[in-house]
Order: sequence, then structure tokens, then C-alpha cells
Amino acid sequence: MRIRAKVERMRKIPATMATQHPDNACAPYWSGNPFITTGEEIEEAHRCFAEMGIEEYMWDWEGKFVDEAVIDRLFRKYREFFLEHQIGRDIFLTYRVPNIWQESGYRLMRPFMNILSIAEFAREFGYTHPPVFEIILPMTQTSDQMAFLKKKFHMLADMMPKMMEEKIKNQTFHIDIIPLFESVDDMIESARVLKEYASWLNEFTGERPSYMRVFIARSDPAENAGLISAVISAKAAISEYKKFEKETGIHIYPFLGCGSLPFRGGLAPDTVNNIIQEYKGLSTVTVQSSFRYDHPKNIVEKAVALLNSELPKYHNQYTCFSAKDLETVRAINRLIVPLYQKTIEKISDIINAIATHVPSRRERMLHLGLFGYSRGIGAVKLPRAITFTASLYSLGIPPELIGAGRAIKLLRREKLLSFVEERYVNFRNDLNFAYRFLNKENLDDLARAKSAFRAIREDVLEVERYIKKDMRPMETDHFLHRNETSSVYQLLKNNRNFSEPLLNAARIRKSLG
Repeated sequence: MRIRAKVERMRKIPATMATQHPDNACAPYWSGNPFITTGEEIEEAHRCFAEMGIEEYMWDWEGKFVDEAVIDRLFRKYREFFLEHQIGRDIFLTYRVPNIWQESGYRLMRPFMNILSIAEFAREFGYTHPPVFEIILPMTQTSDQMAFLKKKFHMLADMMPKMMEEKIKNQTFHIDIIPLFESVDDMIESARVLKEYASWLNEFTGERPSYMRVFIARSDPAENAGLISAVISAKAAISEYKKFEKETGIHIYPFLGCGSLPFRGGLAPDTVNNIIQEYKGLSTVTVQSSFRYDHPKNIVEKAVALLNSELPKYHNQYTCFSAKDLETVRAINRLIVPLYQKTIEKISDIINAIATHVPSRRERMLHLGLFGYSRGIGAVKLPRAITFTASLYSLGIPPELIGAGRAIKLLRREKLLSFVEERYVNFRNDLNFAYRFLNKENLDDLARAKSAFRAIREDVLEVERYIKKDMRPMETDHFLHRNETSSVYQLLKNNRNFSEPLLNAARIRKSLG
């Protein structure tokens, strides 16, 4: 078995990646049901490639059921399309694998065996190269984790000639590891992890990698640290990657996980230009379920085409963070993250109460064990980011606002607000979006009973002073959303089912969470 150290041709770096994140409020245009089964994800992948023009599809093995025959089914059902548009050359299928430091290790062998077996199947189909050669490692924290996966894969690949026919003895097997960084602290330090991994790769393969892809999360950092810290930490990470690229000559292609609502990234069909300007330096963005299914198909196709054409133009442009700036980011996070976290801890009971009514959209596995993949702040457990965001929006309290007002006040006092304003281009836009979905009546009623909601009301007042506007609905959809969230709250208080108004509100804002 030969280890391939670096790219053997100039590969295409996709600008758009469709993911299976279950944040859609509405049914896909090709189905009458908003719940997408594991079997339907084959159809979904083909339509993303063939109809929407999306260039990459994430096949997610993390915490969910998976159709392991994905390549076989795609090739057999859509033979002509995938002969003309080869996976791994023209379009891409990228696996997100389980993090074995968080989830049972036995599940890792399944995608590894799958990658090896489909490489041989694709060769028989007429492909000259393996269709899957990259995997995403969620919750990456160290280069040792990346190195461990690389070594384990190649150990397994070494066994293939013994397990199969002689015809594959000279087949080149390899995978590239794409680290996914999911906390603000990990993002700021992530360039160091890339440097350590590149050094290890040089020793392992005898050659330095010519390029690396790296994945920056936006949802989990926001859930754990609040909107402001998530954005400025992500942009600081991009800056660090560009510095690393200049220092080493290794091309770095960052991509960002973006949901539709500002709290989770803010990428919707009507905000493409905002995202391109905010996160200059990116190579790829995720186009999640709400982006694809909660808007008219023709609008989605135009937005995808715009991303595919325009995003690469800004690859070499980015917001530069000096060493002093990085220290400022760390200082800001130390100041404002506790404001957000302490508030979320105190309202976790109502978040979790609403979360049980947020409808499922994919066949996720039950998270077993004490730690599993659940999220949490301090001593409390929280739902995952989509359900977390959906719960707060359903209550009429957008999470973008939580901690934001007090952060603005504190940053102004410490003379750090201008730093955030200069680097967070869409700060006011995102706050404006969120406050249109605020239900002040719900917040006032909650504040009478709980101090944490009084703190959120303080956030609202400070944000109003900052953007110089009274927070209230402005358009018909905003009024309708307020009415639905009022129904959610009243039914919640009376221990009655509120699934219908919850879903109505999600359809109005064009995203579940």
C-alpha cells in the first residue's frame, strides 16, 4: 500500500457544501414531508448536485443513522449523471466521522471500511481515483487526534490486499483529515494544531502537504459563548490560517458551518453578499437544510450560483488580526462570555422544556452515555444548537440578543466596542434581524418571575440604545411571528401542546433553528 502524501493534480476546491443539518421548517421541494429519512438522503444528495448546483455534500456519520451504500446507490440509480460528473473530481462527497473521544470508537471503523470498499467499486464503475478522500473530525482539539485517525486508516488500508484480490495491490489509498473546531478557544488556537499536524505529516509520509482544509463551526461556539464571541473568534481563526499559509507555503482552504439565522451563521439566500463580505478568506460555506428548503427553489439556485462564482474571488482577502488583536479577542471573550453563559444556565429549564416539542427532521441516534454528544454550559445540559436556537426563537427571545446588550455596555466602558464594530461587519444587521422576532410581552412576563429574564430585558434596552431603535415588529411576518410565540408561551404555561404555533413561527422566519 502506498501512502499518498499530497495532491497529485490541481483539485477543485468546492465553494458550497450541502449538509444534513436538520434546521428546515418546511418540506423539501421533492418531498411532501419535512422529515428526511436516511433512505431519502440518497435522493437529496443527487438533487443537491444535479439541480441546485451545490459542489459538495457532507455524508454525516456523527450521531445519526447512515446509508452505508451511498456510492453504490448513487452510481446505480443515476449512472449517467455520475459518469459525467465524477465524485472526487468534479463534485465531492465528504464524510463527517464520529469523534471517538466523545462517541463509541467502534463506529469509526464503519466509515473507514466504507471508504476503502467504495474506492474499488468506483474503479470498476470507470473512475480513475477514489470518490471519497477527505473526512471531517468534529470537535477537534489536538493534532494528535488527527494523526491518530490518519494512522488508523492506513493500518486498515494495509490489510486490504490481504483481504481482497491481487488486482488492488497497487491501489493508492489515502484520506485527508479536515479538523472541525467547535469552541471559541479551540478556534483561536487552531492554527497551532494545523502546524503541528503538518509537521507530523511530513514525518509520516516523507512529504509536506501541499494544501489543507479546515472547518470552523459557528453554531456550537454561539451556543456556548454567545454571538459576538463566536463571530470575532471565527474571523481571528481565518486570519491565523492565512498567516500560516504565508509562513509555510501550504495552501489553507477554510470553510464555515452556517445556518440560516444569524445566531448560527446567518447564511440564507438573501444574505449571500453579507456572508461573503463578513468572512472574506473563506473557500467553502455550508448550505444547510433551511437554506435549501425554506425558500423558493429558483431563489436557492441563484444564491448557490452566486456563492460558487463569488466566494473564490475573496479567498486571498481577509480581516487581519495581529498578535495584539488576538490578545484583545481573548480579553473580550473573558469579559463577555460569562455574561451570556450565566444567563443561559439560569434559563436552561425553559429551553429544555420547549426543546422537547421541536420536531425532528432527520434519523438521529439516541445519544447514550453520560457525556455522548449533548451540549452543556456549566452544570446544565442543553439541546444541540438547532433545537437550542429553535427553542428560544419559539419563545420570542432570539438568542442573538442574550448577553449582547450588557456586552455592548461593558465593551464601551472598556473602550473595546470599536474593535468589535470594525471586525464584525454585520453586527448591527444581525441585531436588527433578531429584534424583529422579539416578543416583548413574553419577556416582560418572564422577567416578573425570574432574574435571568430581567437581565435579558436589560440586554434588549441596551441594544435599543445602541441601534437607536425601539424593538418592535415592523412587517406583517414579524407581527404574525409574535402572535405565534405568544401562543407557544401561553400553552407552555398551561401545560398544553404548542407544537403547531412553534412550527408556524419557524415557517414564518424560514428556519427551524
